[in-house]
Amino acid sequence: MNKTVEIQHLGLKDYKETWDYQESLFKSILDLKIRNRREELSLVTPNYLLMVEHPHVYTMGKSGKIEHLLLDEVQLEKRNATYYKINRGGDITYHGPGQLVGYPILDLDNFFTDIHKYLRFLEEVIILTLKEYGLNPERSEGETGVWLDVGTPFARKICAMGVRASRWVTMHGFALNVNANLGYFDNIIPCGIRGKAVTSLNVELGKREVSMKEVEEKILKHFSSIFEARLEASENGEV
Repeated sequence: MNKTVEIQHLGLKDYKETWDYQESLFKSILDLKIRNRREELSLVTPNYLLMVEHPHVYTMGKSGKIEHLLLDEVQLEKRNATYYKINRGGDITYHGPGQLVGYPILDLDNFFTDIHKYLRFLEEVIILTLKEYGLNPERSEGETGVWLDVGTPFARKICAMGVRASRWVTMHGFALNVNANLGYFDNIIPCGIRGKAVTSLNVELGKREVSMKEVEEKILKHFSSIFEARLEASENGEV
């Protein structure tokens, strides 16, 4: 099993361009697995973790409903936002500057073949990261992601998650609000869940600007530990 994960720092990158890039990596791993099976080979499959921020964009998962987007095309343009119907699980969410997005493209045959466990591990990475900032993040039963004050009238989501998997290869991932403009969430029913708020790390810390690099370093540290993975930067640290 290959537990080396190549980290690629993409910076601020267009959502569709990143999605296409994810798909290319995802397909390359699938093709290699199919070849291994057909030709009875044992070629090593790679793993990747893309770290990125996106310009303002709304994405709708496979179980989403268009009425959960509260803007029409003209209103989207006024807000400099785009919209895509995509192939991950879940409903609608928002991505934008100040939000740290991670896309693990892993062959789970290199780790463990259990999607439920995989999602719980991703949540644990974020939970441990946020605890370093003195917060008390939690899971909310039946709702993927990471929350604060679960079970109270003040429950609020700080990290959304949605994945796709085929032949135990994953794509899509998590989106942690660090310094995000939360006003953009007012234009959707986040994750299709009515009556629950969204928050970000800087708001929880008294509206001080939080270092994206520092948060990313903590995420990578906990990702390596939880998945027992060896992290390697891409040749130039980015693509």
